[in-house]
Amino acid sequence: MLMTTNKAPAGPSRRAVARTGAVGRSEAGIEISRSEKPAPPAEARQGMKDGEAAALYRLMTWLSPAFPVGAFSYSSGIVWAVEAGDIADAASLRDWLGAMLAEGAGFCDGVFLAQAHRAAAAFEPARLRDIAELAAAFVPSRERQLETSAQGRAFIDIARAAWNRDGLEQLISSCDGAIVYPVAVGLVSAAHDVALAPAMHAFFHALSSNWISAAARLVPLGQTDSQRVLALLEPVVVSTAERALDASLDDLGSATFRADLASMRHETQYTRLFRS
Repeated sequence: MLMTTNKAPAGPSRRAVARTGAVGRSEAGIEISRSEKPAPPAEARQGMKDGEAAALYRLMTWLSPAFPVGAFSYSSGIVWAVEAGDIADAASLRDWLGAMLAEGAGFCDGVFLAQAHRAAAAFEPARLRDIAELAAAFVPSRERQLETSAQGRAFIDIARAAWNRDGLEQLISSCDGAIVYPVAVGLVSAAHDVALAPAMHAFFHALSSNWISAAARLVPLGQTDSQRVLALLEPVVVSTAERALDASLDDLGSATFRADLASMRHETQYTRLFRS
């Protein structure tokens, strides 16, 4: 016959309790153990510091397609390139934009962004003014001048109105003239303590995305092909950003003559879906 007893089963040994976790007592006073979850890694507990989180939030906002600088209305000459047959599909678009990024306006804009950021971070108004003047003079055509200066002005105006900060107004005033888009991004990012490297990469991503968006409407391209082009441009963006970060103003130069001609010929083009 199987015998039973009213005694409670023996509890875990002290060694077992030590392994399984903390020890507590029930309402009846009986000692019980609670299994303890492993502590999360230190980086998961800490997350980003407040300043880093704020900088990332602002950077994502400023270079989002929703930030109202009017970028959607410009194509940087892609309208003419499509009509001329230079851009006809995803492959030719990737080649065209890769050249613009690495050897044309993209690299030059990156150099101006980096130089403006460093001058603003060091609070060197005279140097910042010289950089802003050179960047405004470096644009190859009237419509590209309109494009970059209008976006720069809109970026500055919105940053001043919604994201103002001590010292920002003085940096803006020191430029004493047109502030083109890359200089505006560098200036405002530095004033808000946004690190230069992420600002550079975010700027190139926004630039590439806007060019692809224009081409998608003009070629046209589907959403999947557009994302494939953006993915293929990733190594170009990374390498161009690294070059721009290491470059000086003496390294400025462009070799994308066809793209420069496209921006000039758009001025007299019959069908104009974009402003540049």
